[in-house]
Amino acid sequence: MSYTKITPDFLLKLKEAVGASNVFTDEESLGNYAHDETEDLKYYPEVVVKPLDTASVAALLKICNEHHVPVTPRGGGTGLSGGALPVYAGVLLSMEKFKAIIDIDTENLQAIVEPGVITEEFMNAVAENGLLYPIDPSSKGSCFIGGNVAHGSGGPRVVKYGTIREYILNLEVVLPTGEVIWTGANTLKYASGYNLTQLMIGSEGTLGVVTKIVTKLIPRPTQNVLMMASFTKNEDACAAVSAIFRAGITPSALEFMERKGVEWVIKYDDIKFDLKDEVNAFLMMEFDGDDLDTIFKDCEKANLVLENFNCTDVLFADTAQQKDDLWRIRRTMPESVKSNSIYKEEDTVVPRAALPKLIAGIKEIGGRYGFESVCYGHAGDGNLHVNIIKAGMSDEDWKSKLKDGIVEIFELTSALGGTISGEHGIGLVQKEFMPIKYSEVHLNLMRSIKQVFDPNSILNPGKIF
Repeated sequence: MSYTKITPDFLLKLKEAVGASNVFTDEESLGNYAHDETEDLKYYPEVVVKPLDTASVAALLKICNEHHVPVTPRGGGTGLSGGALPVYAGVLLSMEKFKAIIDIDTENLQAIVEPGVITEEFMNAVAENGLLYPIDPSSKGSCFIGGNVAHGSGGPRVVKYGTIREYILNLEVVLPTGEVIWTGANTLKYASGYNLTQLMIGSEGTLGVVTKIVTKLIPRPTQNVLMMASFTKNEDACAAVSAIFRAGITPSALEFMERKGVEWVIKYDDIKFDLKDEVNAFLMMEFDGDDLDTIFKDCEKANLVLENFNCTDVLFADTAQQKDDLWRIRRTMPESVKSNSIYKEEDTVVPRAALPKLIAGIKEIGGRYGFESVCYGHAGDGNLHVNIIKAGMSDEDWKSKLKDGIVEIFELTSALGGTISGEHGIGLVQKEFMPIKYSEVHLNLMRSIKQVFDPNSILNPGKIF
């Protein structure tokens, strides 16, 4: 792919289109936007642009399309697949100034929000109105809702409430040509041709730039109970997951954590937690609703199920502080793993009942290739985050053999009926693995869709394919 380098004349046009105060070419700005949270990768843009409104985004894309200059959209920069890395330089389009919660409609249970709003701030704003927006990734305190849309994000509460796909009703999108469209309607049903809203969700900024988001909201549960179950074996913990749902119980969250991950969190964040010697895996379960008696009945049912899978202990969080501490263990785990070792994170997802085979296979593959792994994730929907740890693996093997091990993990995931990313997206670092799951026919359909929306391939090039 060849693109036009940015010239002084082009830069002048860009400043005229979006305002000179929103265009940055200084070394510090370029460095700040050269990376996200994906390993230690860095790609420097030629210019960073922070537009204020939809019209400015449209003007920017129109100019870039006419001059064949690549544009990389960026949200909060918390991505783990390299989706916001400007691999072809060009323009880095930051959406950070799109931070307005435009409307919370308590009658229709909807909200209109800009993509630069931090996810947790939006959740808190709707909570003040007695409502719930349940999409809460681990990075909810810093990620943008626009980035969540771009990656099809989930989080712990997907298991009961569904993914972000079930909460996005309509999107205002600027196409690579500079044209502005609304993808659907602010309605709960949509049967009017192709569903462009769903097409945009998870497209990782390759088809258009989202400038407004219409979300569905639901009434906020008033009660919740959190319990932590301990197991001596990973496979027992994973096997219990499917059994809980087969028993007719639906937790609002069901998270798996491996012992080493908890050890690293305790060390990293100085969290007080009684980690018993015989325990090697945990399931953290939350139940919510408006009636505590009903919630406790579900907890009792779940407890009976756990007894059939060699559960050694169940801890109930009695206070709000205990709940916060347990959730902090889970939410801090990605940072604690990252701080401990050179690592690569993969985002596997399989049908729930296949989790025991998945985690056993990951450990077996690691044993053959010489790497360790720390696994945790949203077990309730079969989503396991696999953190591959370099540990004692030689530099040469890490460079030359690790990829083969990752391929085997993804082949196993696919063979079990799963796929190679549950919520982190494909971006830059996962695209080489797409043929493991998808045929050339499938990939060509995706490429054709990209060609229709973006014939000059200026928007987030080098991602997914």
